[in-house]
Amino acid sequence: MTEMTMARRETSAHPLVLVSYKLKTFVEFIGQHGAYFILPLILFTMLDVFGRKLTGTWFDAQLWLVENVSPMFQSTMLQEMEWHFHTALFALVLGYGFTRNRHVRVDLFRMHMQTRAQAVIELAGTMFFMIPYTIVVIYFCGIFAYDSFLTNEISASLVGMSHRWVIKTILGFGLIVALASGIAVWLQAILVTFGPKDLRFQLMTLEWPEDMGGGVEGYQRMVLAEQETDMKKIGESGKG
Repeated sequence: MTEMTMARRETSAHPLVLVSYKLKTFVEFIGQHGAYFILPLILFTMLDVFGRKLTGTWFDAQLWLVENVSPMFQSTMLQEMEWHFHTALFALVLGYGFTRNRHVRVDLFRMHMQTRAQAVIELAGTMFFMIPYTIVVIYFCGIFAYDSFLTNEISASLVGMSHRWVIKTILGFGLIVALASGIAVWLQAILVTFGPKDLRFQLMTLEWPEDMGGGVEGYQRMVLAEQETDMKKIGESGKG
């Protein structure tokens, strides 16, 4: 075990770190299981596409499924199922993507900054933008789902799905998970910005100074590309 690993284990028991890890565990549990919605999404999309493509041939597959299996195989129903599964998939993995630092970033300036400066930007971004915005959206999404439940909202189509409040509730729950991920990153940004310099723990969206550029994304990828270009130039000059 290296000294760095030991130091990180010794200092990772900070209360805010533990809370951050608990939130991350919850977010990633939901995200990992929510990702399975991709399977029914693919299935229903394929059924819809192939069913419509085979309509009008000597064998109408979609009509046969509707008459012999379930009315659920009607094109309108399948398309609405696609929308619902896509919404569930997107909502439940939104927070997971943030804790794993997989959302799109425009790092033209941040990528060249030191860890503490990056943490200040992360702190301001989560505290003034992500967390307040997500809370507002959760509030209105709650009203959205509750009204849908009270009115027993159904599809605008006569052959569409019922119980629209279910998917609206899932959307709201996904936003709550995203809020938890934002709070987890916010707590870490607070510790990196204002905590002791020797404090070490596993970061989500930042890198410690000694690990700066150790990933395969962002700055490291640019450095590798520049090195590859330099090596090609050296090779070409050697041939000349």
